[in-house]
Amino acid sequence: MRRLIDSAEIAANDIVLEVGCGTGALTEHLVQLAARVVCVEIDPPLHAIVANRLADADNLTLLNTDALANKHTIQPDVRTALSDAAAAANGQRILVANLPYNIATPLLVDLLLDPLGFSRFCFTVQKEVGQRLVATPGTRDFGPVSIALQATCRIDILAHLPPHVFWPPPKIDSVMIRADVVANPLGSLNRLQSFVEFVRRCFTHRRKTLRHNIAKLADADTCTKIANDHDLARRPEQIPVDEWIVLFGRTEPDNPPDV
Repeated sequence: MRRLIDSAEIAANDIVLEVGCGTGALTEHLVQLAARVVCVEIDPPLHAIVANRLADADNLTLLNTDALANKHTIQPDVRTALSDAAAAANGQRILVANLPYNIATPLLVDLLLDPLGFSRFCFTVQKEVGQRLVATPGTRDFGPVSIALQATCRIDILAHLPPHVFWPPPKIDSVMIRADVVANPLGSLNRLQSFVEFVRRCFTHRRKTLRHNIAKLADADTCTKIANDHDLARRPEQIPVDEWIVLFGRTEPDNPPDV
């Protein structure tokens, strides 16, 4: 827990989001470091424990809800709490959490694409999820979340964690990860959102060729022009991140120059 906190490099004016706070052991440290902490816990008994444990923390907003309204949407109450926190503090937005494994992937992508502008993600997650984040082209773990995070973030695996370091111990291994948002290669948040959706749709039939998938997203002339410069006989998981960015640009209506 101390290593996770240290990796986040929380400043006194920062806003921290914690999802899945359990009994509040991590939360107790976060409220001592950050200007504002928004903590989300879906389990009512655990929420009650944290509410009692940290009743005197005036910089904590504790929500008893799911962090996501659906797979691609952050819960409105969570967004409102983060917006209110941003109005009260002018620091960075940082995720620091032992993430619930069932929502980790969509939550990371949704926070990355949100206008609130998260700059750092420090979290523990199921080992298999962590492998997807750092996967390389040509491997079965390489997919939309790999591309979205690698296109915008510097990702470091800080530690491999066996089950016994958690309570209660899960039945799987975990990893601790820090991801820093370093750039938006698409230039605007709207284009980044469209890029991620483009990649998602191309991976809908990941065993099909790129030609098959892009043909469903662009007209025949565009596909022909793309084929002059790109091998469309490859499958989606074989395409490097930088090439995905170029391919997306070639399929946009105004066909902007390559990034």
